Amino acid sequence: MTRSARRTRWTLQAAGAGAAALLALSACSSSDSSSPTSDSSASASTDSSEKLSGTVTVFAAASLKESFTTLGKEFETAHPGTKVTFNFGGSDTLAASITGGAPADVFAAASPKTMAIVTDKNAAAGTPSTFVRNQLEIATLPGNPDKVSSLKDLTESGLKVVLCDKTVPCGAAAQRALDASRLKLTPVSYEQDVKSALTKVELKEADAAVVYKTDVKAAGDKVEGVEFPESAEAINDYPITLLKDAPNADTAKAFIALVQSAEGQKVLTAAGFLKP
Repeated sequence: MTRSARRTRWTLQAAGAGAAALLALSACSSSDSSSPTSDSSASASTDSSEKLSGTVTVFAAASLKESFTTLGKEFETAHPGTKVTFNFGGSDTLAASITGGAPADVFAAASPKTMAIVTDKNAAAGTPSTFVRNQLEIATLPGNPDKVSSLKDLTESGLKVVLCDKTVPCGAAAQRALDASRLKLTPVSYEQDVKSALTKVELKEADAAVVYKTDVKAAGDKVEGVEFPESAEAINDYPITLLKDAPNADTAKAFIALVQSAEGQKVLTAAGFLKP
């Protein structure tokens, strides 16, 4: 073999060995780089597979009944193994129950004043946040046979009008609206929550009631709504909070997150609530 041939052969062998080394190094590098990716994916998979479970007990203002019931079902569908139970009623009554030791995870009130009953007793886990607002409307009998067109019309004699109790947010709001228009109204009854006031009209036990727009909308053709300008002076903020002694805090936080999410706001806005 000539010197030139031997040199060529050595060059090819060296090149082949180098290529083999590069392939081995590449394979090793590929294997090493895939490990963190695999670990990261496994970690992400583990995080996403941490399922929420158990029952979430939500104490909520009566006016939230329809929208929260819808959100509760959506939450249960999104998180199999969870259940959302509700206690709807007058915010003041619910707040008193919570401070009295009633087990609950979430409190959604119809006014900052009633929420303060809970926060003043250090029963909230954090600072409540406003998630919606609500405005008053007059609910009359279907067809509005008494031709009610203003808040002042409710003061006419012979008209049976129902209001929420003044300790309840809808009652306090109605009183602010009456004060703003310098009107005095003596109702045939004061009700403990807005749904009870609305029911009086639905059952034709009253001619009209001052309730929320959301309740008029939820009632459908059972009542007729009449807007009045003074309601702008009595818009209620609705705060929500995780409770300090929540039995199922993690799942409760997830429900609150749904309420505050774009999807939750969509449901609430469709029900007639105003954005915060």
